[in-house]
Amino acid sequence: MANHKSAEKRIRANAARAAVNGARRSRIRTFIKKAELAIKGGNKEEAVAAFIKAESEMAKGVNKGVMHKNTVARKVSRLCARLKAIKA
Repeated sequence: MANHKSAEKRIRANAARAAVNGARRSRIRTFIKKAELAIKGGNKEEAVAAFIKAESEMAKGVNKGVMHKNTVARKVSRLCARLKAIKA
């Protein structure tokens, strides 16, 4: 257990941030899964809409410091490649 008042506060703050970041990361994963399911479904319009939402959520994750920008760039690139492979 922490001995200093500032260390006790840091423990509380870290726990609060971990909860928020975990929720953000979970939300991002949910949007990615929805996009992947839409791509598997083969409906191009639906897949494009889901991809745009997923890309937006991932960009927010980068801005909030939850995910690294290169990780997001890689995931977006791979999703986009799978999206382009769908026959119109």
